[in-house]
Amino acid sequence: MTETDFAHRLLSWFDDHGRKDLPWQVDDPYRVWVSEIMLQQTQVRTVIPYYERFMQRFPDVEALADAPLDAVLDHWSGLGYYARARNLHKAAIVIRDDYHGVFPDRFDDVCALPGIGPSTAGAILSLAFGQRHAILDGNVKRVLARHRAIGGWPGRSAVGKALWVAAESNTPRERVGDYTQAIMDLGATVCTRSRPRCDLCPVHADCTALAEAAIDQYPGRKPKKARPLKSTTMVLAVNDGAVYLERRPPTGIWGGLWSLPELERGEVADWCEDKLAAAGSNTVSWGVLRHSFSHYDLDIQPVVVHIDDASRKVADCSDATWHRLDASPPGGIAAPVQKLIETLSSEVNVKND
Repeated sequence: MTETDFAHRLLSWFDDHGRKDLPWQVDDPYRVWVSEIMLQQTQVRTVIPYYERFMQRFPDVEALADAPLDAVLDHWSGLGYYARARNLHKAAIVIRDDYHGVFPDRFDDVCALPGIGPSTAGAILSLAFGQRHAILDGNVKRVLARHRAIGGWPGRSAVGKALWVAAESNTPRERVGDYTQAIMDLGATVCTRSRPRCDLCPVHADCTALAEAAIDQYPGRKPKKARPLKSTTMVLAVNDGAVYLERRPPTGIWGGLWSLPELERGEVADWCEDKLAAAGSNTVSWGVLRHSFSHYDLDIQPVVVHIDDASRKVADCSDATWHRLDASPPGGIAAPVQKLIETLSSEVNVKND
């Protein structure tokens, strides 16, 4: 089968079975860009409600660029991989300031924006501008690795290069946007990681992995390493219906989000004295909460400590605040931290009742 025939079959399948009603399938590069960033390592059904809420708050590049980072992170809370949100905000500022609010249409310019690599740039330019660019997201890697029996983990340089060659040669010169959506749809709905529906695949007739009865061997798996387990103590300092929050550093996990103070074990009393000029009382340790990141697990030991009214010394500022448990969050909060705050709020409400 020629590369042209591959694209022809895929487009014919897309015309009958492809997804054409997704909320970002509009003639607007800004909306396509936001969706592509949200869809990185996140499934469509998860993204849709976040995307719709995000668009209501930030309907265009100017609105996103002009917004405070806190507002952007707040609307991203729950999606994870918060560097995506920070880069989205940075890129919006670049587009506003350097491109007069118009999304660039040159590949090199798009790749130069924070948080955008060659595959994401190719997807945006093909979907929004109809330009011929190959893409290579996770779904596309799986389709091509199986169809051409390209073995090995795609994260290895040689394997990645072979997949890019396949992606480039298969990309047609006509209907590029439809082709881009089609091959992503094929990987997401038919050529899935487990239980692929090969009988429904438009290119199954000459899929090498299928012919070799080796579908489950492609793409190759990432070499296994022992998964690290880290631990931390988070303090829920409570005072008069409010909990003390600190903003995390702009880089690293949960960068720029509001969080609970993290301490080494056994330092709660010292922290209360040093940070709040107060002696905490009624200190209670909850059960450990495990949160999984992409590369390690984190065991969180929550410790609740009550602070007397007269002792509360820290005023609200840009990097610290007393957040009332009955109020909306001050900005973006990481999911496990939000879960702990909700649990605390429930306990406070029960005691008040």
